[in-house]
Amino acid sequence: MSDSGDVRRQEAGGGRETTGGAVRATALGRAPVPLSVLDLVTVGAGRTAYEALRTSVAISRLAESRGYHRHWVAEHHSMPGVASSSPAVILAHLAAHTSRIRLGSGGVMLPNHAPLAVAEQFGTLEALAPGRIDLGLGRAPGTDGRTAAALRGPGRLDEAADEFPRRLAELTRFLDDDFPDGHPYARVHAVPGPVQGPTGRPPLWLLGSSGFSARLAGELGLPFAYAHHFSAAGTLPALDLYRDSFRPSAVLDAPYALIGVSALAADTDAEARAQVLTGALSMLRLRSGRPGLIPTPEEAAAYAFTPLEREFVDGWLANVVHGTPDEVRGGLDALAKRTGADELMLTANAHGGEARLRSYELVADAYGMEPQGPAAG
Repeated sequence: MSDSGDVRRQEAGGGRETTGGAVRATALGRAPVPLSVLDLVTVGAGRTAYEALRTSVAISRLAESRGYHRHWVAEHHSMPGVASSSPAVILAHLAAHTSRIRLGSGGVMLPNHAPLAVAEQFGTLEALAPGRIDLGLGRAPGTDGRTAAALRGPGRLDEAADEFPRRLAELTRFLDDDFPDGHPYARVHAVPGPVQGPTGRPPLWLLGSSGFSARLAGELGLPFAYAHHFSAAGTLPALDLYRDSFRPSAVLDAPYALIGVSALAADTDAEARAQVLTGALSMLRLRSGRPGLIPTPEEAAAYAFTPLEREFVDGWLANVVHGTPDEVRGGLDALAKRTGADELMLTANAHGGEARLRSYELVADAYGMEPQGPAAG
């Protein structure tokens, strides 16, 4: 069970995820591809995690009512400006406030967790919201080395390159409850799960910002999500590698790739620029080893950038689709055409929740995505 072939056999034989129906989505309105939401549950200066989590609920309800297909929550640790350290907990809360939108992890950083624990968490989510849960998996720590060591315990930071496929195979067997006789875990069951009777299970996605997960997802016939929002230079090579490596499976008969996109629409171009500059300054501080809360637009506007800092910020903003709704629509259309992505997952990083909510609303308006009716209470 130590190579990708074992995962592939499990995916083909599990019997609970037999078509791409739980993966593929349909574009609404005039959108070129389906649109979804990636949520970092950002915390702005002067705000609290409580407010950030309330904003996530509001975004999920808005996304559901306007026809966004998924709302995924990312896993990050030891970052003051991000409150999404426990995606499974947040997803359970979002499930209680929605009824249709797919909810998932973008993603769970598998090296940080025991596969059994992940299977139990997402089995519980599937029981809470049947047919609405996605399990996106990444192999990065989602944090710095010291924090990763604190999460994983001693001796696990230098795992071999093939450790992720092995852990993925183990997780898949727990989800399907199909360890072979004689395996040490043959009598260990993830619950909720198949041992309790017929059940669905979340589709697996592989996430990445390099070629490793792209190739692995293709070889396994799994859907792939690429982090274009922070690694734009590698987008086309990774998508090409995924498509070239793809082998049809019981999950998908053809590749399905989404990309994460930083995108923010506002009523004016100046307002959009002011909002995205807060995210750029926050990223600059993070990359400089000074993570903090997301600065206010006023703080970002007054910040005295050095020439090197200005170069970084300008480069960062070049990959953020921002402006008026028409400008954002044009940017997203062009990106979908250039990459051939099957789905765009938008992340609107800004200081305040109001700006993020407004952005998702304006993008839906720009594409003529009509209200779908109220979300569940």
